[in-house]
Amino acid sequence: MKNKITKLLENALNISIQKGQLPEVSLPYMEVEASGNPEHGDYAANVALILAAQAKQNPRKIAQIIQANLSDQENIIEKTQIAGPGFINFFIKDNIWHQALRNIDEQEEKYGCLDIGFGKKVQVEFVSANPTGPLHIGHARGAVVGDVITNLLTTAGYRISKEYYINDAGNQMNNLGKSVLLRYRELSGEKIEFPETCYRGDYIKDIAGGIIKKEGNKYLNSNEEETISYFTSIAGQAILEEIKVDLRDFGVVFDEYFSEKELYKNNGVTKLLDKLQKQGFVYSDGETLWFKTTDFGDEKDRVVVRKNGEPTYFAADIAYHQNKFSRGFEMVIDIWGADHHGYMPRLWAGIQALGYDKNALKIILVQLVNLLRGGVPVAMSTRSGEFVTLREVLDEVGRDAARYNFLMRRCDSHLDFDLELAKKQSSDNPVYYVQYAHARICSIMRMAQERGIALPVYADIDLSFLNEPEEKTLIKLLVRYPETIYGAAKSLEPHRITFYLNELAGIFHSYYNKNKVISENDQLTAARLFLVKAVRIVLQNALKILGVSALEKM
Repeated sequence: MKNKITKLLENALNISIQKGQLPEVSLPYMEVEASGNPEHGDYAANVALILAAQAKQNPRKIAQIIQANLSDQENIIEKTQIAGPGFINFFIKDNIWHQALRNIDEQEEKYGCLDIGFGKKVQVEFVSANPTGPLHIGHARGAVVGDVITNLLTTAGYRISKEYYINDAGNQMNNLGKSVLLRYRELSGEKIEFPETCYRGDYIKDIAGGIIKKEGNKYLNSNEEETISYFTSIAGQAILEEIKVDLRDFGVVFDEYFSEKELYKNNGVTKLLDKLQKQGFVYSDGETLWFKTTDFGDEKDRVVVRKNGEPTYFAADIAYHQNKFSRGFEMVIDIWGADHHGYMPRLWAGIQALGYDKNALKIILVQLVNLLRGGVPVAMSTRSGEFVTLREVLDEVGRDAARYNFLMRRCDSHLDFDLELAKKQSSDNPVYYVQYAHARICSIMRMAQERGIALPVYADIDLSFLNEPEEKTLIKLLVRYPETIYGAAKSLEPHRITFYLNELAGIFHSYYNKNKVISENDQLTAARLFLVKAVRIVLQNALKILGVSALEKM
């Protein structure tokens, strides 16, 4: 509907210019928004206000000119009015809203699907936690944000590949192997003092104990460097398998797991840096190699090879993104923790030096989660083992509640996760409230069938019976669903879906509490059954994008 009104306005503006009523102007992005007050129509447009400076005319006068030149060829507008400083309000004909219900019924699971992606190939990389310990709730938030963004983009017509980047080539992996060796020695009877750099969670003991059970104490007197390398391999693989299981149980399955080690095969990173040095993007100061990120707007140049000859994470990331684009992805999306904010300019510099458009790389930052247990924040530290894992949260509140709660705020805002609230079976718990709306409608449908009432089809009903204010509000909100998908996909903001669902569930519950769906009036019953069926379809489609169950009974 918003797109139709936008086209009407664009056409009216062109006619106004052709008639000489308005000067030649370039139309920037205009806002067509759903009205919050029915007295102000169904939609409002600010086109006259944003053109006032260019046209050098009063915005109300501009609005009057545009209004006079509106050509409603699709016959969707009941009337228009000019309000405030120059907003144009649009009132949509009732039969158009009724037609929208028919579209929902006919399209069912396809309702809300868009083709704005045109099959564009997009890679989304997320989670990518070092395989040095279990996933904690910070990783969990990034996991569900990434997963829902991929669902959104798929719904919008993109071809998506989900990828997990395994950071298995850095010093943290060596520390992992050393941590296991120290626990191995401790479990074998030695008294051990643990360095600060080592990981001390119980999972390290479990891995060390597994090695003893399988291979005994034969590594106590072995070459330490070789043993650490071997233990690193065992521990990294074991932890990664646990990560995969936790993610699967969280509803997150990746298409690809990419090992950082692949980048270093055949001196891949070194060869890429040599190429960039020949092109003038990398230079040496005699001791280290630097990337000229300042050429692309960064505040200072960045080291890519240290004095000791070791490449930095930045060097590996340049190579990794070269690999991504070489696989044919037209857009790459990285989902990172908020502490990586300062890293963004250098990576954008890197892909531009490689010859790619800066806009081909989207970076989404996910803020921290504040977990409360009994009102007391729980601290998290991977090395000390004092952290709450994704598995613990899943076991306590379940997958649906966990996923939904992680999406209750913008991903760039801090999130308070209340474990007790997530478990409540009441309207205070948003996911329960939304799922209950779906289950309630399924119950209504079952009741109708038990009473011998056939589920209505569009051709046999009279939707003019839907004249309660809440019914009109529900229909208009259902029409907004594809607009919500469009906005969420374009902005990469999955929280818009939870906001929408919260609103839809709230309006439905309020409507249900005031009105009988199944009544003595057969025509009214048929119309209301058709309406709530449409609500169920939209609830189900939106919950599917979130990866949350649309329960039929609760």
